Amino acid sequence: MKAIRRFSVRPVLPESLRPLSELARNLRWSWHPETRELFQSVDPEGWQAAGGDPLRLLGAVPATRLAALADDRRFRRRLAAAADDLHDYLTGRRWYQEQPPGLPEAVAYFSPEFGITAALPQYSGGLGILAGDHLKSASDLGVPLIGVGLLYRHGYFRQSLSREGWQQETYPLLDPDELPLSMLREPDGTPSRVALALPGGRSLRAYIWQARVGRVPLLLLDSDVEENGPGERDVTDRLYGGGSEHRLLQEMLLGIGGVRAVRTYCRLTGHPAPEVFHTNEGHAGFLGLERIRELSEQGADFDSALESVRAGAVFTTHTPVPAGIDRFDRELVARHLGDGGELPGIDVGKILELGLETYPGGEPNLFNMAVMGLRLAQRANGVSTLHGQVSREMFAGLWPGFDAEEVPITAITNGVHAPTWIAPEVFRLGARQIGAGRAEDALTVGGKQRWDTVADIPDTDIWELRRTLREQLVEEVRERLRASWRQRGAGTAELGWIDGVLDPDILTIGFARRVPSYKRLTLMLRDPERLTRLLLHPERPIQIVVAGKAHPADDSGKRLVQELVRFTDDPRVRHRVVFLPDYGMAMAQKLYPGCDVWLNNPLRPLEACGTSGMKAALNGCLNLSVLDGWWDEWYEPDFGWAIPTADGTAMDETRRDDVEAAALYQLLEDRVAPRFYDRGTGGLPGRWIEMVRRTLGSLGPKVLAGRMVREYVERLYGPAAEAQRALFPEAARELADWKARVRAAWPAVAVDHVETVADSPLNGTAELGSTICLRVSVTLGDLDPSDVEVQAVAGRVDPADRLSRTAAVPLKPTGAPAMDGRRQYEGSLTLDSTGPFGYTVRILPAHRLLASGAELGLVALPPESSAEKAGVLMR
Repeated sequence: MKAIRRFSVRPVLPESLRPLSELARNLRWSWHPETRELFQSVDPEGWQAAGGDPLRLLGAVPATRLAALADDRRFRRRLAAAADDLHDYLTGRRWYQEQPPGLPEAVAYFSPEFGITAALPQYSGGLGILAGDHLKSASDLGVPLIGVGLLYRHGYFRQSLSREGWQQETYPLLDPDELPLSMLREPDGTPSRVALALPGGRSLRAYIWQARVGRVPLLLLDSDVEENGPGERDVTDRLYGGGSEHRLLQEMLLGIGGVRAVRTYCRLTGHPAPEVFHTNEGHAGFLGLERIRELSEQGADFDSALESVRAGAVFTTHTPVPAGIDRFDRELVARHLGDGGELPGIDVGKILELGLETYPGGEPNLFNMAVMGLRLAQRANGVSTLHGQVSREMFAGLWPGFDAEEVPITAITNGVHAPTWIAPEVFRLGARQIGAGRAEDALTVGGKQRWDTVADIPDTDIWELRRTLREQLVEEVRERLRASWRQRGAGTAELGWIDGVLDPDILTIGFARRVPSYKRLTLMLRDPERLTRLLLHPERPIQIVVAGKAHPADDSGKRLVQELVRFTDDPRVRHRVVFLPDYGMAMAQKLYPGCDVWLNNPLRPLEACGTSGMKAALNGCLNLSVLDGWWDEWYEPDFGWAIPTADGTAMDETRRDDVEAAALYQLLEDRVAPRFYDRGTGGLPGRWIEMVRRTLGSLGPKVLAGRMVREYVERLYGPAAEAQRALFPEAARELADWKARVRAAWPAVAVDHVETVADSPLNGTAELGSTICLRVSVTLGDLDPSDVEVQAVAGRVDPADRLSRTAAVPLKPTGAPAMDGRRQYEGSLTLDSTGPFGYTVRILPAHRLLASGAELGLVALPPESSAEKAGVLMR
């Protein structure tokens, strides 16, 4: 029989144990070892059965045990200390509170998924884990963030394998009352809700659930509301599910409904209203439209509201390929956001202009969420230095006339929340070296000085730590593998071989991530016999642990999983290579520390950042990776290996995989395995241990999410808050009018003539340190000199006279305009480097409220016919 209704029965805690509830409902326990140890001591077996979830533990612990704990003075002292520590954490001054004035009073951070803990399964992969780490690090630093997402009643899918190794998905129903959530309620006790208008007079209503992530509230919108129709009720059924309209409704609820949820939360709690809105990928981009609607209701016209919204917006793109961006049919968007839809007071044509691909190579009938995100944000960034470069090239069509390097998309390299991902044994080793307080600071705030002390840790301690972590991984793998085979239909009598799977003294390689084709899950299988020889080498064997999920709709990804599983099922090698299904946070927290080498072999440059290798590095695991994402930025031979790439334009995909797989095998055979098994004094691999030490000391302070969040505060949130304050209604109106005037007048703006005066005749060459003076004649049409900046742009040149590594020098106007209206500008260039050198002249719009000269996408350059023969000065 099936229940017709379900509900949760909560335990009644004795008065002296009431702080346990507060500790369980603040997710800080997920990264605070002392709090987890306290819960474990409540009932060690129950803690394990609850999967390390305090709420599930408290819901199952017997009343007799609670009564015994209430009488246990030692436990009550520990509980009081933990409660006091949480109070101090939530109320004390932290890094953000020590910064100079001017930072935003609050920042709203929107993401379609959040990976906080396995106890709140609202994530699918790297984007969600990154968002969760962002919130946790913001909490540690005291940044006044409000997280905004959706509550998926089925979360992401659970993965299992058939007997044949085919991925199977299940979607367990999540009950919010059994999760670490509380419903946001009005003063009269009724649930707070947001509502969106849909075509045909329908409504999409959503409850607002709150998770407490340390100091940071995370608001999750839930459409499972009785008044909703069946289609609307299922909008938040599962993460990344459904067809195009379903996804559009999810993203409207996340963006538009999310802003309304933030306003409701601030009204009810007194939390300062956000000055900055951060969109983590394009899924939440509609939040900008809701903010425009708010300002329109206050009397602003669309263009003025747009300028104000842009000033306080930050957009982060995580996608290195156009295919990874959500795009909707323009008619679908118009139907939902125009008359009869959600934003009837706003011209739907102007809304569509924000997202349409109106640039060379774009599809003008598609509404692109990333394009809208960029047009609605004055500040944008990629998530590694290389990804920033890729993003500037990918979106260069939005800034015509500018070289990709000047497209206003910067980069802040991702980081990982060290207290979440570092093994307790690694933390304890650091605490023994520098003290628990300094060790906590090293993991949250960062700072190279705190990490330099790794150099003083004895080799024996490092090697003993690595073997302990490897041994724990072996136990974890055997347990999970046994459960997986039982799910696949194997009987107990068939599973005796699992007791011999993996060896805590063998070089262990890890590979775990989502399974899109570009991540190349099966590159290691390119030559199965060569891999088998590596696994079974008599003196230098390796063992490999693999995990990963393919998207439910991605049959090609599922075939990759099946290919790998079939290889791991081979009795010859199954004790040395395993595939673990249902990869998630709980598995990852054992997997990263227990591996000696972390393998990453994507197609370069399709890995935007790739943070799994960062988590491994924090635990002393060495990286073996293609130079992509963060590894391209920070790789050094002292602490890892770079897999050579074959990325020439003439290389076909099959040949490229063959070449790069061969390079991977050769690295493992000739460098990685010999280094691990090269034992010296006392049987220790001294050179390997030194690489572990360099990994911790050099990469440790760089890969921290604390470093990442500090960069967001200093480089993006702070400037965005200042820009938002400057865009009061009159200033926003002035900026909108100015932009309209400049755009209308720009066709008449031109560089007419460039004259060069040098210290000595150029004749195609010049001496280092010499100066050239430029006299430039320009036409500004209806614009004034105050509306523009005339620049000389100089730098290195290639054989086709294309400039790179440029520097811009402003030129100054001289005198009144000539009779024909032309104006004269002058300035000088100092030739401060040797080699091929050149320059050009350009005109850009200039206004005090612009974040970048490229913001409008307008530039005037000299016509080809006016280029001087001496334009290339030094060859």
